Amino acid sequence: MGDFDFFIGTWDVANRRLTKRHVGSDDWDEFPGISVAHSFFDGAGSFDEIRFPTRGFSGSTVRILDAETGLWSIYWMNSRRGVLELPPVVGRFVDGVGTFYADDTDEGRPVRCRFIWSGITPTSCRWEQAFSVDGERTWETNWIMDFTRAG
Repeated sequence: MGDFDFFIGTWDVANRRLTKRHVGSDDWDEFPGISVAHSFFDGAGSFDEIRFPTRGFSGSTVRILDAETGLWSIYWMNSRRGVLELPPVVGRFVDGVGTFYADDTDEGRPVRCRFIWSGITPTSCRWEQAFSVDGERTWETNWIMDFTRAG
C-alpha cells in the first residue's frame, strides 16, 4: 500500500486561489473542480486528472516514490501549457501529513515551493500550495484545494 492510496477515486474539489501572489493580497478566487485519481506500481505511483469546468482547463499530477530514499516526487502539468512542469516537489508523509518542496520560479522570481497534504480521512483531504521568497522565513499560501469524496 502506498502513501497516496487514500486518494484513489473521484473527488469534488473546492478551490481557493489567490488572485495576485507576492503582494500581500487576501483576494481569493473560488471555483469547483472534479478529480479522478489512480494508483500504480502497487502504490508506489499515483496519477490524477482534475478538471476545472468553470475555468476551461484541466491539470494532471504524477507522483512517484523513490524506493531507495522513501521520497516522493510530484510532477504537475496542465492543458493550457501542455508541458510537464519542472522541477518536481519532493518530500514524504510524517504522522499523516505530506510535505513536499522544490526550488522554482514564479512570475520570473525565484521561490521555494511547498505542497502540504493534510486532514486525510476516508472522505476528505486538503492540499495547499505556498511560496516563500525569503528563504522559508515566511510562506504565502496561494492555492488551497479541499477534497470531498464524490458519492
